Amino acid sequence: MTRLGGIIKNTAITLSVMVLSFLVSIVLKDVLVIQEHVTTVFVFAVFLISLLTDGYVWGVVATLVGMLAVNYAFTFPYFAFNFTIPENVFSAIVMLIISLLTSTLTTKLKTWEMLKKEGEVEIMRANLLRAVSHDLRTPLTTIYGSSSAILENYASLSDYQKERMIAGIKEDSEWLIRMVENLLSVTKLEGEGLKLIKSPTVLDELIDAVYLKFKKRYPDKTVSFDLPEDMVIIPMDAILIEQVLVNILDNAVQHAKGMTRISMRVYIEDKRAVFEISDDGAGIERDRLADIFTGHISSVTDPSDNRKRNAGIGLSVCATIIKAHGSEITAENKKNGGALFRFALDIEETYEQ
Repeated sequence: MTRLGGIIKNTAITLSVMVLSFLVSIVLKDVLVIQEHVTTVFVFAVFLISLLTDGYVWGVVATLVGMLAVNYAFTFPYFAFNFTIPENVFSAIVMLIISLLTSTLTTKLKTWEMLKKEGEVEIMRANLLRAVSHDLRTPLTTIYGSSSAILENYASLSDYQKERMIAGIKEDSEWLIRMVENLLSVTKLEGEGLKLIKSPTVLDELIDAVYLKFKKRYPDKTVSFDLPEDMVIIPMDAILIEQVLVNILDNAVQHAKGMTRISMRVYIEDKRAVFEISDDGAGIERDRLADIFTGHISSVTDPSDNRKRNAGIGLSVCATIIKAHGSEITAENKKNGGALFRFALDIEETYEQ
């Protein structure tokens, strides 16, 4: 939030609470004839303002305003200032102490929360960097080794050997391109001040684009779809959500052991479009479920092929994109076997089932 935005927010909170307190005090004094609790109302107002605003200034200002309001409108002689009454001075001191203590406490809490959030971000970045450093090594080594072998032994290699090496270079290059796309998405979404630009997207068009891209990568794989019969329009960044769906499908092909079927279901629930992508593979190892979206996968039990191993980067990107859309992605193992990924997006208000 900008400095001007913060001032406007804090001013609005202070004015709203003080006006409400003044109105409540009038009701207590003139309607309920309860004069002695007026000061308590303003003390509570000072507490709320100190709790909801930033820093100390607004609580102190509220204290001064509250003291003057009580003195002027709710203390005899009415509608005249009188600073000789001990009760008024004592009330002012109490309100000032409350505002300072509350502001100090809330400032410390906000600072702690900010430091905690920054620490979580740093852990995420460290996990991503660790995963990237491992996952880039194998395809780059393969590309370098195959290209060097072709150049140094071109004449002695058969056409079949050359074709296989070039196909391997192409496959690893495509994987690296997808990795870079994912990392760029994370960098873009974590940039300060970024506002996600959503546009109304027809669900069927989104799914068509996803399936075309998937079939281009895996022409021998199929996906079954279960979509609403009516047209569904979802405000989203279509390119990023398309990337989420492709990443999850790609993850199923690469990592779901024994997988023979992938399905995608979309249904409407509570004005949200719920996406469910599932497979019939071996499921996700229990110890990996907790941190599957963090970008970190333990290397203790990982196979030597880091390229095939990596499920962390793509799913980490999925979590970042869905979070930017105001939602959350989850993963679980199905009772009858296989993994299930789920997230939901708000639909257009004009859509009716």
